Formats: sequence, structure tokens, C-alpha cells
Amino acid sequence: GAALNREHWKLAVVLALALAIDVMKPASIAFVMPGMANEYGITMSRAGYLALSALVGTALGSLVWGRLADVFGRRAAILLSAILFMGTAICGTMPSFRWNLVMCFMMGAAAGGMLPIAFTLMAETVPARHRGWLLVALGGVGTSAGYLAASGAAALLEPAFSWRALWLLNLPTGAVIVLLNRYIPESPRFLANAGLHEQARAVLARFAGPAGALAQQADGEAAPVMEIHQPRTGLRQMLQGRHARITVALMVCGLAWGMVNFGFVLWLPADLRKLGLDARAASALMARSALLAIPGIALVVWLYQRWSSFRSLVLFVALTVLAMLAFAAIEVADLRSRTLALAATVLLLVAISGVIATMIPYAAEIYPVHLRGTGSGLIAAGSKAGGILGAALGVAGVFDGFLVSALAIAAPMTIAGVLLWRGGVETSGHDLEAIQRRLKSP
Repeated sequence: GAALNREHWKLAVVLALALAIDVMKPASIAFVMPGMANEYGITMSRAGYLALSALVGTALGSLVWGRLADVFGRRAAILLSAILFMGTAICGTMPSFRWNLVMCFMMGAAAGGMLPIAFTLMAETVPARHRGWLLVALGGVGTSAGYLAASGAAALLEPAFSWRALWLLNLPTGAVIVLLNRYIPESPRFLANAGLHEQARAVLARFAGPAGALAQQADGEAAPVMEIHQPRTGLRQMLQGRHARITVALMVCGLAWGMVNFGFVLWLPADLRKLGLDARAASALMARSALLAIPGIALVVWLYQRWSSFRSLVLFVALTVLAMLAFAAIEVADLRSRTLALAATVLLLVAISGVIATMIPYAAEIYPVHLRGTGSGLIAAGSKAGGILGAALGVAGVFDGFLVSALAIAAPMTIAGVLLWRGGVETSGHDLEAIQRRLKSP
């Protein structure tokens, strides 16, 4: 129940900035592709391999960095991502498209790796009373700022310096994270689990004062805020007991979310035109829907913190299913109402924003300290794998209409929602050790 102090806010700001830079990297690809295709004399479909390369990199990076964070520490994993960002700035001088694919894969790996580790570090550092809303807000602010930075950089730099300038930005932005690394502490829970108790207490003293090694429960008894030493086991523990049910549910949820975000939504403007909307009207409808969905971020934060963590995730999963069924009904009944299409699109954007905003923070809360990075990385990788699947289904023509694609996504989303409802555990307001005790209880 400790209050947030200056160190907590400093860490939150630094991690939000790091996440914004992290999101900015893959988001820049959309602005790079047209100019790159023109310079190299290739088609846009071939230039699309750049996005696929980055997406594969993010999936593998989430897995690899998650494990690295559990072995070498959260701070070291974030620093490694920043250094790799700086190295991939060489994309701005690449003479051939093939080498851009290689470097884009590496950039994707670094970006995919940093995301779950930032949530893991935040979850292990802030007080339980504030952990939920800070995690969700961190994701919302970092993601929004990243997309804004990518579009702003493209508008300011690309007309004068070509697409290469967007890649060269990797050097100074990566250097910013390296310079700010001094303000990123190692997780006290990771240090305690590694047997480095003095270092752990030193970090706790910064965040909770000299007496921060112990927290007072409501009944007045002292409870350790550092998890006791646990053996470095592998993925097997994540597939046993209640952890297994939650892991499977989150993986299915991540796959379905990736199919929606990188498949259904990507083809949505084209499908809206089939309803009778011209290209301009379809784009305007998407823009208006995105604007109307923005207040949904505040709703996600409030529900996750004040109501329930896993029930909030289940709620937004259910809303995603409802949106999918609405689009299926639009095609089946041949409903050509712009108002109905707008309502379904707003519902979908709010729902999928809520799913991703709660899924990764929830994953960062439910795994034990020695598997927290690995678990968060695995779930993040699942969402990227869903994106790869969504892109492949799009090429295969599955998203050419609403009915088949909506039902194909609604089915796994429904399964994920049921599994989470039956196997989820409440994390809001509970310290990480109490969550593990609940997961181990019958």
C-alpha cells in the first residue's frame, strides 16, 4: 500500500520513453516502404517482406529477450535492445533491399524484446496498490507516443532526406535509452532471487526508504516484498498447474488478437468499400472510429485497477467477439448502414486496444520471478505470431469478406475468454508473492 515517490515516477517516465522509442521502430516501416520500393525499383508487395521480416523478428525477440532477462537481468536486457537499435541505424545506408530485410529482422527482435521486459521491470518495482493502472497506462502512453513519433518523423524528415533518415534515427534514439539506463534500476526481486540481497536492499532503499525491505500488511505483520530464492527452471513450470491454464488462455488470446490487429483491421478499409463506401469515406470512417476509441484507454485503466484485472481482460475479449459477430451479421444481412459500420468499428478498436493493454501487464504479474521475463515474452510472442498468421491469411484471401474472417477470429477469442474466466486469478491490489501463493493453492 506504499505511495508512489519520486523514484517510481522517474522510472515510469523513463520506461514510457523507452517504450515510445521501441514502438516507433516497427511503426516506421509503413512510412519507409513506399520510398524504399521506389528507390530499389521493387513492387509494394515485395517491399511488404520488410514488415514480415520485422514481425518475425518481434516474435522471436520476445522469446529470446524474455529468457535473457530471467538469466542476466531486466536492466541488461533493456540495454541490449538499445544497443541493437543503434546498430540497425546502418539500414539508412544499405545499398540493397536484401540487407534491409536482415537488419529489419534484428530491429524487430530488439523491439519485440524490450516490450515485455519493460512491463516486467515495472511490475516488480512499483507498489501493488499502483501496479495495475501504471502498467496499463505505461502501455497506452508508450504505444501512442511511439506511433506519434513515427508519423511525426516521417512528416518532418522523409520529404527532405528520403526514407533513409527514418532508419538513421535509430542511432540517436537508441543512444537516448543507453544514456537513460542509469535511471533504470535492476529489479530488486530479480536480485533477491539471484542471491544478491544487499544489492536488492539498496534498490529498495531508493524506492521505499531504508525500511523498504519489509512491507507492513494490513494486520500489522511484516511481509517480505522480495520473492525468496527459487530455482531457475525452464518453461515446464509454465505448463503445469494453474499456470498452464492461464498460459494456454493467454497464448490463444494473443494469437487471435494478432489475427485481428494485423489481419482483419488491415483489410477493413478495403472491406468497407465493398459495402458501398468509397475510398475517402472508408478512410474517414476509420479515422473517426480511432478518434472515438481514444477515451477507451481511460476506461481500460479504470477497470483494470478498480474492478478486476483478469475480468477486465475477459470483458474486452468478449467485446472483440461481439464486434466480430457484428461484422459477420453486416455481411449476412447485407446491411449497408454507415452508422452501423461506424459503431462496429469503434467497438472493435476499443475492444482490441483493451485486450492488448491488459494482456501483457497481466502476464507480467502472474509468473514467478525466475520465469516472469520468459512468461511475458512468450505471451508477447504469441500476439506477434498471430500477426504473422493474420498476414498470411490476408494474402490467402480470408479477409476479403467479413463473414469467414470474423468467425475465424471469434472462435479462438471465445475459447480464450472461457479459459481465462475459469482459470484466471485476481492480481489487482495483491503483491506478486501473494499472487504466486494463490496460484499454488488447490
